[in-house]
Amino acid sequence: MPQFVVPQFLDVEDKILGPLTVRQFIILLVIFGVDFMIYKLADFALFLLLGIPIFGFGVVMAFIRVNGQPFHYYLLNLLQFLRRSKLRVWDKLLTDLELRELALEKPLPPPPPKVVKEALITSKLTELSLVVNTGGVYQPEE
Repeated sequence: MPQFVVPQFLDVEDKILGPLTVRQFIILLVIFGVDFMIYKLADFALFLLLGIPIFGFGVVMAFIRVNGQPFHYYLLNLLQFLRRSKLRVWDKLLTDLELRELALEKPLPPPPPKVVKEALITSKLTELSLVVNTGGVYQPEE
């Protein structure tokens, strides 16, 4: 029988650069790029006003986990929750009069009982096996 290697630790992401995973590295790379563009295009006060919160948001996205899930999954779940309706309404299709009429109707007769076959006892089973083994030559006694 061939043996197969069973993968272990499927939920652990691969580390590529020290303790950073691919996802964390890409998030930090994008955040540094955005901060660099703000630094080059805006004056220093605006860079501090915009760059520090963006950098903080990027660090949170890369490193913070909520209930064992990355933070961006938490944000997606939060947005889906906020977008959905909070009020659940039962869609009643029948009027009160229709419900009363249904209640007054006679119930359907119960279905016929199932036919229960008697269990084979060993003597019948033995006779049946003899008939099969002999190709029908053996005739059981009735």
